[in-house]
Amino acid sequence: MSIESALKDVKMIAMDMDHTLLTESGEFPPNFDRYILELDKIGIDLVIASGRPLYTLKSLFHNSVDKMSFISDNGGIVTHKENLIFTSLLETPDYQTMVNFTEAKTDGIAIVCGIDRAYVPKKHKKYGATLSRSYSKIAFVDAPNQLSVKANKFSVYFPNKNSKEFYEKIFKPQYANDFSVTVGDTVWIDIMNLGINKGTAIKLLGKNLGLKYEQMMAFGDTYNDVEMLQAVKHSYIVKNASEDMRQYANFVADSNDNYGVTKVIDKVLKAHRRSK
Repeated sequence: MSIESALKDVKMIAMDMDHTLLTESGEFPPNFDRYILELDKIGIDLVIASGRPLYTLKSLFHNSVDKMSFISDNGGIVTHKENLIFTSLLETPDYQTMVNFTEAKTDGIAIVCGIDRAYVPKKHKKYGATLSRSYSKIAFVDAPNQLSVKANKFSVYFPNKNSKEFYEKIFKPQYANDFSVTVGDTVWIDIMNLGINKGTAIKLLGKNLGLKYEQMMAFGDTYNDVEMLQAVKHSYIVKNASEDMRQYANFVADSNDNYGVTKVIDKVLKAHRRSK
């Protein structure tokens, strides 16, 4: 079967946001709203799979949330057309301990990712504008290690762009046996409950929608996308992906700045038209 003929079977297209769908300046590909409408019209589920929380993603796609699915917080919450399918909450003592650990062992900023907002130490308020790109609702608090809120993820932001180094030396040895720990770009580490990642989330969503492995497509660029790419047949990294990501994808799309994701979606739409 040719690649083009296989594309007519695609019923789900999932994509990471930063450095994958979005350009390096944080812009969407041209006419992306039109792609959402066209895919929904022909019965293809478009999935945004991101480390960002659900409330931020909904604000970005406020005109289209009833036509999309979201894998937010790296799999901590899964929704389909405004229906909640799955959520996984951290235990309060666990994220309280993570705050203390982060502040004692690293130069990173501890973020308790509540369901409705992010909680950040007040002493790091100067980073508010930067953090708000990912967390559109932030509460700056005096003692995040004393919070007792519903949270599905704990994140650390590294202003010095050394997240991978701290992952290997500090967070992986401390937490990887008991939690899912991922690295996003050079500035993020995310910790979720064990087994929670974009891959398990997309499998769960696919099962909920009655889809098979060969009917799912995904795009990513870095380490927190690995499990998602491995969970689908049509797996793509963008050309600007992290150097060692090629091993996890079956195909390479053009770079984010060259709108690689929508170029492949155009091929999917063309294949579906030809099959009619």
